Amino acid sequence: MRLPIAAAAVSLVAFAAVVPAAQAASKAKRVKAVAAAVASGPKAADWRTPAPDTVMVIDTNRGRILVELIPEVAPAHVARLQELTRAGAYNRRTFFRVIDRFMAQTGDPEDTGQGNTDKPNLKAEFTFRRTQDLPFVVAAAPAGTEVGLLKSLPVVSQGWSWSTMTSDKKVAAWGTYCPGVVGMARDDAPDSANSQFFLMRQPYPSLDKRYTAFGRVISGLDVVRSIKTGEPVADPQDEMTTVRLLADIPEAERPKIKVIDPKGAWFQGQIAAVRKARGADFSVCDLEVPVEVL
Repeated sequence: MRLPIAAAAVSLVAFAAVVPAAQAASKAKRVKAVAAAVASGPKAADWRTPAPDTVMVIDTNRGRILVELIPEVAPAHVARLQELTRAGAYNRRTFFRVIDRFMAQTGDPEDTGQGNTDKPNLKAEFTFRRTQDLPFVVAAAPAGTEVGLLKSLPVVSQGWSWSTMTSDKKVAAWGTYCPGVVGMARDDAPDSANSQFFLMRQPYPSLDKRYTAFGRVISGLDVVRSIKTGEPVADPQDEMTTVRLLADIPEAERPKIKVIDPKGAWFQGQIAAVRKARGADFSVCDLEVPVEVL
């Protein structure tokens, strides 16, 4: 039925009043649900179990470090770490360059920072193309970008709305160097990474899009921060005594690991609480991803 102009105007005004009220009610319902989830603590559905071939178990003379590899952001780098780990290449490798409030570097067959394996160097994966189906959880959207978590890895991305203007209908994204993030060392050439990697002791975002980020320490950041510092480190140097993939550890001695899922209601509440507490100073590095290891 066609309404007279005056009647249509009245209808639009009434509709405009109803829509915000409905939106407010829906938002209030979501806020209440999140608050309830936070108050009750994480439930079974709030946890996820990482794939066992994407967890590096790094035993050091200082303690154990668990690293989750994120193949979605740097598949070639993750494959190289898996290959070298399974070959035993990282066993007995030292932390030869460790800078306080920065990072701890290791993975060199010569333990000097000058060595490489016999594998070809890797092409840089400083950024990746984000698809809509990736499990990326947005924590904030400042100035046309989106920051959040892809599994345990903090990520910065172009806003998804930019996908309508790209030929592949994807957007550029990259891991950002928060504490615990694992990156690949290289020399001056972008495509010169081989086997050496570093673990962040503190945030250092100036490394973003200059070094490939491919994982994060999900347990043992205190161990990383306890490693003896030096540039180079004076003897005796701390070392990785044994490095294995979780999938390759015998079932009887394999640690049981579960990590909070950023998509869950409980973590959504954590994001809201941290953002409220930090205000304009909020950073994705402020978000801690709980893990349970048995």
